[in-house]
Amino acid sequence: MLIIMIEAVITGIIQGITEWLPVSSEGVLALVKTNFFGSEDVSGLFRQILFLHLGTFFAALVYLRSDVKAILKTLFRYKSSSEKNQKILIFLLVSTLISGVLGIILLKFFIFTYSNMESPAEILTLLVGILLVITAFLQLRSKEKGLRDAKDLNLKDAIVLGIAQGFSALPGLSRSGLTVSFLLLKKFDKAVALRLSFLMSLPIVLAGNILLNFRNLDTLGLEDLVAFMFAFLAGILTIHGLFKLAEKINFGYFVLFFAAVVIFSRFL
Repeated sequence: MLIIMIEAVITGIIQGITEWLPVSSEGVLALVKTNFFGSEDVSGLFRQILFLHLGTFFAALVYLRSDVKAILKTLFRYKSSSEKNQKILIFLLVSTLISGVLGIILLKFFIFTYSNMESPAEILTLLVGILLVITAFLQLRSKEKGLRDAKDLNLKDAIVLGIAQGFSALPGLSRSGLTVSFLLLKKFDKAVALRLSFLMSLPIVLAGNILLNFRNLDTLGLEDLVAFMFAFLAGILTIHGLFKLAEKINFGYFVLFFAAVVIFSRFL
């Protein structure tokens, strides 16, 4: 029981920190749980990881409460809301729908393929490393300076970002890394890109848990609640600092280094 609780604390803290970095929190958690804690049930593993995202969901909800309040007001008073808030609302609705459908398809395909592999933990490690390289490439390609604001959002942006977020269902492709990179490539200001990326995480994480986890609440144990609590606490304690840090540096080199370490560990 003690080992299970230690695992819950560790995974919760990892989720709380890595969610804000352009490193796939899903990939890192999958690596930790398969290589260090011996998790083999890939379907159950990803349900646990999704539940951990609910912890950082509440952390982001607290941090972005003013933005969320404005969006909810726009949802119920669309015509009287500002054009900027109207565009953010449409952007979030369209991107969430696209990423949700695409993400479910990709995740089901990955789980089916992974479950029929020999030495799945080793293959997952290599896959995560390769996908991290893709994330690093996009981070390094993205430009630091952009002039577009949230008021400049359009339907094409929502479609492109929805597809990008959908692919982050694959472990190793960072949701924040992909969405921020694509927003920067589309010439959005970096601070705006970061904020939009975090806002995008809220509806997709909530919808994912409603669809995949809320019907299975009776299967959640004390260790899941402990991991959730630590994900929230670590998330709320680190989001502001990492948000500011991400505005100032390009994490592409960090992601590339981490990808090299992951791939190299596969051959040890």
